[in-house]
Amino acid sequence: MKNTDFKDLLKSIDELRAIHAHKQKPARIIHFNPIEVKAIRRKLHVSQPQFAHLIGVSPATLKNWEQGRTYPEGAARMLLAIAARRPDVILETLRLC
Repeated sequence: MKNTDFKDLLKSIDELRAIHAHKQKPARIIHFNPIEVKAIRRKLHVSQPQFAHLIGVSPATLKNWEQGRTYPEGAARMLLAIAARRPDVILETLRLC
């Protein structure tokens, strides 16, 4: 991963924390439908349990998202947005942790 990519990821995480603490408003709110959630996971070539572990949710939660029973919120939505655009960044960052 390029150093600039990692810095951008860290900046995004800081912004996410500020939004969560109500110190900053989100620039935009991103929504994911069940088909998109499943497509993101498949793009990473991982199973439901593996993807759930990667983004810090239970496999049951991920299954509910993929079946449209519930929808991702908060930090999970942002991780999905990053995974959708830059799956390589997600995988590389998680390897470093």
